[in-house]
Amino acid sequence: MNSLRTAAACGMIVLALLLGAGVTQAQTTPPKGPASTAAQRRLTPPAPLSGAETANLRALYQKLRPATLRLEDCPPNNCTEPDGVGSGFLIGGGYALTAYHVVFDSKNLSAVTLDRKRYSVQVVGYDDQADLALLRVNVPAGTPFLPLATARPAVGDPVLVIGNGNGDFLTLKTGRLTGLNADAGRADFPPGTLELNAQIVPGDSGGPVINARGEVVGVGSYITLSSQPGSPITAYAVPVTRGDAKLADLRQGVKRDAPVIGIGLELPPELSPVTALPPESFVAFTQAYNLDLGSTPGAFFTSVVPGSPAARAGLQPLRLDQKSQRLSGDVVTAVNGQRIYNFSDFQYAVRRYQPGQTITLSVRRGGQTLEIRLILAPRTQVHG
Repeated sequence: MNSLRTAAACGMIVLALLLGAGVTQAQTTPPKGPASTAAQRRLTPPAPLSGAETANLRALYQKLRPATLRLEDCPPNNCTEPDGVGSGFLIGGGYALTAYHVVFDSKNLSAVTLDRKRYSVQVVGYDDQADLALLRVNVPAGTPFLPLATARPAVGDPVLVIGNGNGDFLTLKTGRLTGLNADAGRADFPPGTLELNAQIVPGDSGGPVINARGEVVGVGSYITLSSQPGSPITAYAVPVTRGDAKLADLRQGVKRDAPVIGIGLELPPELSPVTALPPESFVAFTQAYNLDLGSTPGAFFTSVVPGSPAARAGLQPLRLDQKSQRLSGDVVTAVNGQRIYNFSDFQYAVRRYQPGQTITLSVRRGGQTLEIRLILAPRTQVHG
């Protein structure tokens, strides 16, 4: 449960800071780098926090810390060694927010408050793609809570994060917002996130990102790390505001699953960049690594989840022929007629639909093109 969703490419590693996340469509898919056409980012390195800004954030930390939570997924009747640790925060009325990947597939979730008291937790609603979950926490009336901001933040704003990174208990990290509308470049991470330079780490996921007025502007979701030792962390948070339509849905009990077909791609680190190969590199790669996949670019995969839509449809992962010592398997070239060239394209194409919808895959197999129909399943059903 303390594993990390990771992906490496171009010297960057993307991690969801999770407690109990399951494998999505791809276990190792390289990010294209946080970017989006609507992204707003600093063009110069952000200025360090001033003494006054730091003092204000530390004062807010002392004031707001009683409204934050340590979330633990514990074996029955034993929380001395939790299966996973994440963060969350109360927003009033016994409700709390966290990142959805913190609670995904959790078996015995509980919340610990600043006074070290433990409370039961119920997941009221969630949005898998937005990486956001609303919880009901059985805290007593009058327990402090955090106000949500009424407006989106601006690049350069000072921020405070409270979480449980590295096993610590409700500690603080500070920094500045360095970008808005950022994107991890992979379909199974939330789009449109806030970018910040606070040095959050695994365990901080789901913690509040708080502005200088003591209002929550985001929920910690994932980070990027450079492969160079000592390089700083860049963190990303799902934006939230008081009038957010997603929160209204979650309060109504909406549980929005991501669609999956039940395949995975796990390659050695030195080969992981092939998941986003441009079309012109596909043939060279397949020839260099003795893959008998033909000359038509597309998405290949290495595993199929038993009982999944992919398994029922008979999709064939990469496999080794012991006699010829050649690897072969299906290459998916289109989803409902939309051309795809690599595994990353495949992920994004599938995520455009909803669980329960039927899609048609164009598949190259043994020199022939097949049309394979399958019904998308919710991620909780396939990987939960």
